Amino acid sequence: MTIRLCLLLEERYRADSLPLDLAHRLRNKGHHVDIVRPGGQLLDLAGLIDSGNHDAWILKTVSGGPGLGLLEAAAHAGLTTINDARAIRGVRNKARAHLLAERHGLPVPPTWAATDPTAFTAVPAHHYPLIVKPANGSAGHAVHLVTSPDHLHSLRARHGGGYLLLGQPYVPNNGIDLKVYCIDGRLFGTERSSPLATGTTVERPATLTTEIRDLAHRVGHLFGLDLFGLDVVFGPDGPNIVDINDFPSFRRVPDAQNILADACVSLAWKRSSTHIRPPLAPAN
Repeated sequence: MTIRLCLLLEERYRADSLPLDLAHRLRNKGHHVDIVRPGGQLLDLAGLIDSGNHDAWILKTVSGGPGLGLLEAAAHAGLTTINDARAIRGVRNKARAHLLAERHGLPVPPTWAATDPTAFTAVPAHHYPLIVKPANGSAGHAVHLVTSPDHLHSLRARHGGGYLLLGQPYVPNNGIDLKVYCIDGRLFGTERSSPLATGTTVERPATLTTEIRDLAHRVGHLFGLDLFGLDVVFGPDGPNIVDINDFPSFRRVPDAQNILADACVSLAWKRSSTHIRPPLAPAN
């Protein structure tokens, strides 16, 4: 069965090999893929969404970029999206995602939120050092290790304010993060050097334990995600989930493009067969 896929690709990922290879693999399998650049071209919204030219939409975008709004517009019109657009919004709101994970018993570190880095001086001293990172961050960008409250003033000068920051106690570990990737229920693991680590860079496949597999499946079920990744740090008390991402890099996943292509086809048909498109609201 042939699918027609709309791939929303923002400018940051325009030259990224993963989404382009995914489109290439799908086309080689006989499927139709339109690459739409929500930040780099003029879009006829009504024509794009109401044309009926696509069986499913998929998004590879930065947090806070224009692509998610377009995906949500498609979902609101009753179109099939991979992942579910509501799930993407939920997991990209890091404050909401943390609270949801905590309330459902997932192992996440204590977390505080502020827009001014110096506000973290109110965090009790025994929680230091702190990891301070943007709530809308990705790929380890702007993650800071703050060893004492005195260092928050210099972070304030670099931060500039205006967006939400999260603070979490640093989890003592060996400097290696476990990246767990899920593609439509299939799990893969990679060990990678922490963004805070110095010295030799590590990136290698990893075997996932039953405990980690269970955690990953719980995350997917809780957040309603079919394609996702989670970052796990192992501390003295066991694994800690420090981040959850929709549509991650899937680096070091063997044959990732073909597995993703097959998953897109499967998810598109599975979702579209059970999805009833609501009528459009009448014009005023």
